[in-house]
Amino acid sequence: MTHCAFAQASGSTATAARSVRNFRTLRMVCGRVEVRQLRTFEAVIRHRTVTDAAVALDLAPSSVSQQIRTLEGTLGVALFMRGPKGMELTPAGQRLRGWARTLLDQTEQAIRDVRGQQQLLRLGALETLAGSYVPQVLARFAERQPGIDVEIHSERARDGLLADVIEGRLEAALLLDSGDDVGGLGFPPPAQPLTFLDLDPVPLALVCAPTHPFATRTALTPGDLEHERLLVNVPECSFWMAGNKILGSGPKRIKVGGIPVMRAWAEHGLGITLLPRFAVADNLRSGTLVELDLPLPDLSLRLVWREDQESRPGMRDILYAAARP
Repeated sequence: MTHCAFAQASGSTATAARSVRNFRTLRMVCGRVEVRQLRTFEAVIRHRTVTDAAVALDLAPSSVSQQIRTLEGTLGVALFMRGPKGMELTPAGQRLRGWARTLLDQTEQAIRDVRGQQQLLRLGALETLAGSYVPQVLARFAERQPGIDVEIHSERARDGLLADVIEGRLEAALLLDSGDDVGGLGFPPPAQPLTFLDLDPVPLALVCAPTHPFATRTALTPGDLEHERLLVNVPECSFWMAGNKILGSGPKRIKVGGIPVMRAWAEHGLGITLLPRFAVADNLRSGTLVELDLPLPDLSLRLVWREDQESRPGMRDILYAAARP
C-alpha cells in the first residue's frame, strides 16, 4: 500500500512538474508570437503565394517571407510547403490555422472593448445583392441593434464567402439559396456545417423581348421551353442553378456573361433568361422585356454563420435582428 501510494504520489508530482514546464514553454512561445505574424500567416493561406499575400497586406514579399520564417522559428515547426497550387499547409500549419483565427478574433474584440468601441459584425455578401437587399438588411440592424458597427465585404464568388465564414474572417454572410440545407440550390455544401436564417424571398422572373414568340403565350410549362436559348452566366451562378431546378436540362444554355449582359441580350431577342425580379423591374415597367407566363418559386436571401459564433456575447441577437418583422 505504502509503495503504491508513493508511486502514485511520485507520478502526480512528475505530471505536475511537466504541466508547469509546458505552461512556462507555452507562455514563452506566445510571448514571442506577434499578431502581425498571425495576420501574415492567414494571408499566405488565403492567397496561396507570398507575392499575392504581400500585395494584399501592402508589404514587400521579403517582409512576408521573413515573418513566416520568424513564426516558424519561434514555434519550432514548418508551417508551409510548396505544392503545385502554391503554398500548402503542413500538419502543424493546419493545427495553427484555427488557433490563429481565434487569437486574432480575441485581439480585435479586446481592442474594441478597451477603446469603448461598438461591437463589430463583419458581414459578407454576394455582389449581386450589394445594391438590392443589403441596404434593407443594414436598416434592420440599425433599427434593432443600434449598438453595433456592420462592416460589409462583397464577393463575386460564393465559395470565397463560405470559406471566410468557416475560417472566421467573417461572422456571417448573405447569399442566395433554397431548400432545407445550405447548398439546397445546387452548389456544393460548405466544408463545415453552417447555421442559417432565411431573411427574405427573392422572386425570379423568366423574361424575353416583346417580339419573342412566347411573349404572348399563356400557361407555359418547362417542356414548352425545351429547345429555347437560355441566356446564362456560369454554372456557379445562382440563376444557372435555379434554371436547372426549374427548367431542367431542356433549354440550350448560351453563356453570355453576368446579369447586365444576360438582360441586354434578352432585350435584343437573342434568347430568354432567368433573373431576379429586382434586376429586370425597370425593363418590365418600360416594356423592353416581358415576363413569360410560367410559375416560378422564389429563392431565399439566406444569412449563414458558424454555430459557435452565437457563443459570443450578444451575437445571436445581432444575427436574428436581420430577420423580417
